[in-house]
Amino acid sequence: MRVHFWGVRGSLPAPQLPSQIRSKISAILERLTPDDIQTPQNRERFLAGLPPWLFGTVGGNSPCVSVTVNSTGDSIVFDAGSGLREYGIVAVREKPKINQYNIFFSHFHWDHLQGLPFFNPAYDPGVTIDFYSPMENLETALHGQMTSPYFPVHMESMGSKKNFHFLSGPPLRMGDAEITYKKMNHPGDSYSYKVKEGNSSFIYATDTELSASDFQKTEENTGYFENADLIVLDSQYTLGEAIEKYNWGHSAFSLAVDFAANWGIKRLILFHHDPTYDDRKLLNILQSARWYAERMGIRDIEISLAMEGMEIDL
Repeated sequence: MRVHFWGVRGSLPAPQLPSQIRSKISAILERLTPDDIQTPQNRERFLAGLPPWLFGTVGGNSPCVSVTVNSTGDSIVFDAGSGLREYGIVAVREKPKINQYNIFFSHFHWDHLQGLPFFNPAYDPGVTIDFYSPMENLETALHGQMTSPYFPVHMESMGSKKNFHFLSGPPLRMGDAEITYKKMNHPGDSYSYKVKEGNSSFIYATDTELSASDFQKTEENTGYFENADLIVLDSQYTLGEAIEKYNWGHSAFSLAVDFAANWGIKRLILFHHDPTYDDRKLLNILQSARWYAERMGIRDIEISLAMEGMEIDL
């Protein structure tokens, strides 16, 4: 399966400010020497040597992650944050045309819904969209955000065929992929999802405040988390912030590292970035997470930072 990140911020979108862009340009110019611009090869070498927080950006869209199933080519989309708009722009150009989409919701807070009204395929009468959630108010919640005075276009005006699925009972299957879900600790509830195809497994676990119960070796936890290949995990806070914001529903990056180690998860992606953090601070958090893992003797986990446009093949 292939995992693609379209939106990685939490709480609300956080686009780059003009002052932040000017600061990056200024910092780059300070590093530049006459030799760095003499030849195309020198210019490429200079750009390649810039730190990631200067040459590129983590991105500012709110949560949206897609998984492409190898066996069928089906696209499974987790959450409809503002990143869903970016996914829609790319999807309508695909050949052959994509006629069916599957969108799963962790919960219905605004940052996980706000891209839906701007999802271009939803206005195409030749498209079918299947919406999934373990929350019974799925259809009501989606319709409710697109009513006056909150939005001028009602969901009924979207030309696509829409199906609403309340998840309960056995795992859902799409081709050779099996999809399961688990309630997590978040105000108003939030659900994580696990996709397993062949020998590969992926977990999407945004908006969760990790607690002692998540580390317990129960049958349910073990069957769901143990030895997963990849987890996208809420790690919005530093430990100090997590203590200060107890019961806000988000986790510290150090707890995310501990959690992945506890369950033998091979790769951890830090996700749901705080909207007040700039690229430099987020890259520093990544370095801190890797330093923490090394200091704690955790050596079997690859730790990365969720960035828009990033793709991972499992």
